[in-house]
Amino acid sequence: MSEDIEGAVSLSFHILPAWNCIPLWMSSPVETPASFSSAFSRSPNDLQRRLNPETDLGPPNASNLAPSESVGLLGREVTLLSAVMLNIGQMTGSGIYAVPGTIIHSVGSVGLLLIYWIISPLFALGGLSVYSEFASLFPQRSGGEVVYLEQVFPKPRFFAPIVSAPILILTSLNVSNAIIFAQYFLSALQVPVTTVNQNMVSLIVVFVTAALVVTSTRWALWAVNVLTILKMIVLVFMVGCGIAVLSGMTHIRDPYANFRHPFEGSYWNGNALATAFVKSNHAFGGWANAFNLMGEIRSNDPARTVRKASKISLYVVSALFLFINVAYVAAIPVNDMRVPDELVAILFFRRIFRSEGTAAFPLLVALNCFGSIIAVTLSQARVLREIARQGLLPYPAFFSSVKPFGTPLRALVLRTFLVTLLLVIVPAKDAFDFILDLVSYPNLVFQSALAYGIWVLRSRRSQCKFEQAPLRANTLVVSLYFATCILLLILPWMPPARGHADVSFWYATYCVAGVALLLFCGFYYWIWIIYLPRRGNYEIVQEIEESADGVRNTKLTRRYKEFAANRREEPRLIDI
Repeated sequence: MSEDIEGAVSLSFHILPAWNCIPLWMSSPVETPASFSSAFSRSPNDLQRRLNPETDLGPPNASNLAPSESVGLLGREVTLLSAVMLNIGQMTGSGIYAVPGTIIHSVGSVGLLLIYWIISPLFALGGLSVYSEFASLFPQRSGGEVVYLEQVFPKPRFFAPIVSAPILILTSLNVSNAIIFAQYFLSALQVPVTTVNQNMVSLIVVFVTAALVVTSTRWALWAVNVLTILKMIVLVFMVGCGIAVLSGMTHIRDPYANFRHPFEGSYWNGNALATAFVKSNHAFGGWANAFNLMGEIRSNDPARTVRKASKISLYVVSALFLFINVAYVAAIPVNDMRVPDELVAILFFRRIFRSEGTAAFPLLVALNCFGSIIAVTLSQARVLREIARQGLLPYPAFFSSVKPFGTPLRALVLRTFLVTLLLVIVPAKDAFDFILDLVSYPNLVFQSALAYGIWVLRSRRSQCKFEQAPLRANTLVVSLYFATCILLLILPWMPPARGHADVSFWYATYCVAGVALLLFCGFYYWIWIIYLPRRGNYEIVQEIEESADGVRNTKLTRRYKEFAANRREEPRLIDI
């Protein structure tokens, strides 16, 4: 009986018109024989695969590396409220307290500063529409773009995940929150913000948050919820302070002075405009946080739940951020805001409360950053685990394990080590701006690829006469999002106005570093997947490992052609 079933399924594969129809045929529910639940290995020449119609959607000859897991090992702890809190928890981190000062230093005027806090949420909504369409196609896969990229670009084999994985690991570190936490914490204690002090406090908070996330996902979510509520109270309080300033209820004599000539002193330089946009986008970067935990959403329709959570968090945070920036402009003279390395939130509190609250309010800001670090650590550990499950880290079974606490302990240890390394290497003075820029450039490359990938997936589904994604993004929105990403990749190469670079060294260092990192990953792919196999007369194949507790990982291994030629030809589900 099982042989008849296998033969029928094999025939069904052979009559498919092209490989690019295969990633989407499983998107419709299909009854799968239990006999296909065995482990498999995949290569260009033979394939035995376990069929999972809901989550294993990639073509067999492609970069669909991570297999579906037989059970939800990380649990289903994320509700709609938790997803909203996760997003808000990341968005209300260091950005609103540090970014306005760097933006106005780049563009020079309060008018442009306020415009950025209006257009950045619109850009984020464009990205949300792209992510929602992907999420509706892969509703049970955690990891966000690391999953979507491998599905969109299956050829060359393994190329998309191998090139993107190191960049996504870099973006997952999110060192900026730890740096801003250290600066505000030290300011609250009236301790000099030296390189040693900043790095020491940054490392301590990284280790403390990692320990919390490792211990229990439920406790970490509880901490995120509590701290996010506290952060919202602080933000609302800051908005209230701004209203008091504009109403003349404080000692600030002319709160409307900066609004009379809002664009005075503007720098209309392409580099300045692009880097300022990158900074403001960073403040809203947490809107996609819940997409990294898709497989843990407690819902019958995870994609719609995550989209709803992202919209709620974006609307709430966008309004608060805009009003807080209006409060900054009302309370702080524009020349004071233009001074490099000034912590704009501390200036704000000092202008309103003078000496009172000089320590208390920076401490609240530091606590806000602490909550954001927990939210980022919680979600990005899942990204690292997904990369390990794809076989792109050494010892994938080790790094994807959830023992002993039911949390991605080993992925968190790796992340903590990399954060420590980055904090030590980058000069403390330029750490915040440079890391922000460095992470943003290759990330914009991937965002462009994802926006383009929407059209690729739609084309494949149309060719195969399948229904389109349940959550379809507006084509005009996708086009504008794609064009904006491309523009932000080009403009930073233009030289800035004298004295308005956001780092003390060459202004385009982060662009070169980002491109070099991408090229290095491409070279590594060519060496590992193409050159060495040709020289060594072997090929890279995928093997699935499944542990007793249900962890399923891909392992990329060598298979020598002499050995393969002597093997008995085995039944195949598809000819590549």
